Amino acid sequence: MPNIIWSQESFTLSGTITDAASNETLIGVNLIVPVAGTGVITNEYGYYSIKLAEGTYEIQVSYLGYETIVDTIELTQNRKIDYEMIQDSESLDEVLITSENEGINIRKPEMSVNKLSINTIKSLPVVFGEVDVVKSLLLLPGVSNAGEGSSGFNVRGGAVDQNLILLDEATIYNSSHLFGFFSVFNPDAIKDLKLYKGGIPAEYGGRVSSVLDIYQRDGNSKEFKMQGGIGAISSRLLAEGPIVKDKGSFLIAGRSSYAHLFLKLTDNENSAYFYDLNTKLSYQLDSNNKLLLSGYFGRDVFNISQNFENTYGNAVLNLRWNHIFSDNIFTNLSTIFSDYYYGLNLNFVGFNWDSGITNMNVKYDFNHYVNDQFQLKYGIHNNYYEFNPGEINPINDDSGINYFKLTNKYAFENAIYISAEHRISDSFSAEYGLRHSSFFRLGQDEFNLYENDQPVDYNAERGLYTEAEILETESYSRGEILKSYNNFEPRIALAYTLNDENSIKASYNRMVQYLHLISNTSSPTPLDVWTPSGQYIRPQLLDQYAVGYFRNINNRRYSLEVESFYKQIDNRLDYIDGANLIANNAIERIVLNGEGRAYGLEVLFRKNKGQFTGWLSYTLSRSEQRTPGRTPEEIGINNGNWYHSNFDKTHDLSFTGTYELNEKWQFNANFIYQTGLATTFPTAQYTYEGITIPVYGDRNGDRLPAYHRLDLSATLTPRQSRERGFESSWNFGIYNVYNRRNANSISFRKNPDTNINEAVRLSLFGIIPSVTYNFKF
Repeated sequence: MPNIIWSQESFTLSGTITDAASNETLIGVNLIVPVAGTGVITNEYGYYSIKLAEGTYEIQVSYLGYETIVDTIELTQNRKIDYEMIQDSESLDEVLITSENEGINIRKPEMSVNKLSINTIKSLPVVFGEVDVVKSLLLLPGVSNAGEGSSGFNVRGGAVDQNLILLDEATIYNSSHLFGFFSVFNPDAIKDLKLYKGGIPAEYGGRVSSVLDIYQRDGNSKEFKMQGGIGAISSRLLAEGPIVKDKGSFLIAGRSSYAHLFLKLTDNENSAYFYDLNTKLSYQLDSNNKLLLSGYFGRDVFNISQNFENTYGNAVLNLRWNHIFSDNIFTNLSTIFSDYYYGLNLNFVGFNWDSGITNMNVKYDFNHYVNDQFQLKYGIHNNYYEFNPGEINPINDDSGINYFKLTNKYAFENAIYISAEHRISDSFSAEYGLRHSSFFRLGQDEFNLYENDQPVDYNAERGLYTEAEILETESYSRGEILKSYNNFEPRIALAYTLNDENSIKASYNRMVQYLHLISNTSSPTPLDVWTPSGQYIRPQLLDQYAVGYFRNINNRRYSLEVESFYKQIDNRLDYIDGANLIANNAIERIVLNGEGRAYGLEVLFRKNKGQFTGWLSYTLSRSEQRTPGRTPEEIGINNGNWYHSNFDKTHDLSFTGTYELNEKWQFNANFIYQTGLATTFPTAQYTYEGITIPVYGDRNGDRLPAYHRLDLSATLTPRQSRERGFESSWNFGIYNVYNRRNANSISFRKNPDTNINEAVRLSLFGIIPSVTYNFKF
């Protein structure tokens, strides 16, 4: 038992925790002081700070995959102690796949949050053997997607544009490669990821469904290392090493697909491929200052017979300055550039099309460790947006196409926030905060004016909504404000500990989203156009409530999480019938402000230790949307009734299992079952002047067939590779083992032979075997 000398005076213990082999900072490390019954975890930059009374203490530092550090310190003044953690070798009789950084913390007021380690993600069987961060999240409760082959994801019945996706704090606007078959995140370059489905802290804002926060690795500042992989569709390579040993490091990682090269061997003029680049530079100026520069650049190219070429992708850059003001105040100042570009080259009609969104963000965040029971986070964020809805340029003088430019839009969004994590007693803790956001729609050319400020008309005789006539257009300078919004966004999460193994938690959060994705699909596509709130389109407002029960079983060998949620969204955009979204310079004429709601029950049961590990997740939920009439005379969309959203899935069940046979062989399995997506089928047809016209029923009143599949994989790690200092592995996978032909869509046509109407199912993937070779040295 340590000798504790209690006094009225207290001191701060602080420092940074890193990997001993690479000097990589570690996120979410647990630093526990058992005798004081308290502890702290490292922040996004590996920093910790805790205030203790004067005395002698035993300190325990633990983290998934690393040897636990036990240190005895004497605290008679403020002390800064940096810890280096050594990676732990796995033992067969006690393989630990998930721990504090991936499992649940009974006492912490954190709920509706899922964390997956990169090692877990890399072990999951996936299509074409390509490790995919986003598709791994689909195995968690409350997370689904818009169909097979889509990298977009839906959280608790929300739309894809309602997810805030951050890579090193920079916004990613489209997370897919190859139109959704893969995500843009290279797993080799990622250090940590966390998905917030609810109880979202006040430091995050701008979306109303979820936050996916991903951090890239800093790079090895001790020695040069390389790793990569060769797969059936793409290959990847990462290099890292010191700029100045123990002070500065670099990391550069690239991926590229090459399936299109095989098409050229068959004289096929079509091609589709992607490439991306991740980079990170870090430099420790002194003990209190660190600079980090990180970036990402990715492009997809789709070409059909040299007549149609589509190019799209993200580019982000972030310069950060970490500064320690004092032992208990850590700050981060970030200057961020983010860009999403979409381009078309249509040689057969003679023009190019360019569009996109550019975002500049300056943010300053503070972590203030007041004492071991009370921590503050506060900061200010400033965002500037430029929206390019589209620009047409003729390729040459003979194209027959005139230059045409949709009106650029501009906006400025800022926010200030403060939040506290407060341990009120041994049994009760809370995280609460307030965010205030402001949004300013700035001046633009050709701003449309309408009668009574209504860009959508209603034809009472036909019961249809139509585009209103534009009375006139006005132009405003960039410095003028066309419309402004101000909103308070309170957040609170509570945890009550029943005992060391059981707790109940509850949360509420209000969030505001000022940007809208204009799309006629349920999955993100490159042609999707972002537009800001303004005079005619109001920001989306979310109120979400959640309550849950959390339990660790048998010394954390098992864990159980059960959550129920309800969310209400105001001003969710809905489209009038027959809406034309392509090259539309007046989007406000085809949309109405509606509302949405979602509610459900989520269950996650994990087996965390042993040779066999994994989890079973189940979600029972409902997601609905409604757009009533603006006046008693209007019928609204779908007669003003609630209807299933495009993301509604009643049942969503998934099982994930990993079996460590020995040091050489690991086996993995996934099974997924989901209710089919909501859709609208024709109920009748009529013929007018020789043309057959279908008649449709209620919006999303029908469903695709249920979706289910089984995936298997095996990983072989040769023992002799490790002895040579060269590590390698082979991953053998089978996607969709029993060749289920899941419906991606169903269309209707008249059979040319029988002249009878028939339904045609489109399936993307049957059974797909794969082999991937991974290496590290």
